[in-house]
Amino acid sequence: MQSPIIETVPDNPSDEDRHAVYQVLKAYNTAQTGNGDRPDFAVLVRHPETRAVEGGLYGEESFGWAFIRYLVVPEAYRGQGIGSRLMAEAEKISRDRGYVGIWLDTYEFQARPFYEKLGYHVFGELEGGDGAHGQFFLKKRF
Repeated sequence: MQSPIIETVPDNPSDEDRHAVYQVLKAYNTAQTGNGDRPDFAVLVRHPETRAVEGGLYGEESFGWAFIRYLVVPEAYRGQGIGSRLMAEAEKISRDRGYVGIWLDTYEFQARPFYEKLGYHVFGELEGGDGAHGQFFLKKRF
């Protein structure tokens, strides 16, 4: 058997490369756990006239938990309860699917107090420093 070729891509790997790595990992994880893919989910914030997506929430299955990959409320809509509505919808989807709870991450300059107000608790963190922003990992078990 020949040794594999190791290729370094220091800047901007292609979407195809990312997807190829993910497919290998997904196949391994499925073989180990028996868990196949469950569909991702989203709750979108659309412009009232154009219906263009301006923000929202994107989540995915994470071995029995829901993981919130992205959550963004456009600045023009902040303070109107939109973020809470997005999270409530994600929690409903997650409960309906039988997930244990939801986990997510946020940076020190983002929304930790918002998530804590919704009942999420920090279970881990990466400290900030020169050139690095602190990152918090939060969860809410149902």
